[in-house]
Amino acid sequence: MAVFIELLLMGVGLAMDAFAVSICKGLGMKKVNKKQAVVIGVFFGGFQTLMPLIGWILGKQFERYITSVDHWIAFILLGFIGGKMIVESLKKEEEEEIEKSDKPLDLKEMFILAIATSIDALAIGITFAFLGTPIIEAIAIIGIVTFLISIGGVYVGNFFGSKYKNKAEFAGGLILVLLGIKILLEHLGILVF
Repeated sequence: MAVFIELLLMGVGLAMDAFAVSICKGLGMKKVNKKQAVVIGVFFGGFQTLMPLIGWILGKQFERYITSVDHWIAFILLGFIGGKMIVESLKKEEEEEIEKSDKPLDLKEMFILAIATSIDALAIGITFAFLGTPIIEAIAIIGIVTFLISIGGVYVGNFFGSKYKNKAEFAGGLILVLLGIKILLEHLGILVF
């Protein structure tokens, strides 16, 4: 039972990056698209499942290489996507309204975001190999928790986004940029939580 609770808490912690990005996705929706919300959940939950498994497989062999650059990769990817959202939010208001009405989900962008938010999970997978953590249970819990939290994030973002439109997308982009900076500063030892 203690292992389950630890893995559940770890899953919630790892899902927070995906939750923040899901909020950003919900901000851009005029009305919640349930199919897109599930796709977002599948992307984030899927990568949060896959990355610890890959990390577990890699084990000790590549630990120093991955942990030495994971924060830079997340910083660059989140900064790029967040910056793009900020720029798009500053476009003319009428252009933005047309784009937001039936904006399809960009699967390439979702792929990049899913990788960026699951880099830490890759490093966690490496520690699972060292600690002898039951990997199937670990990845199942982490994946399910992230899936559910990501769908919830879309709804939370949409609730606020429908009221604030361009400002909401700007805020969403800013959240991604700040998230990337936070990850970088934490890994450099400048910011400690």
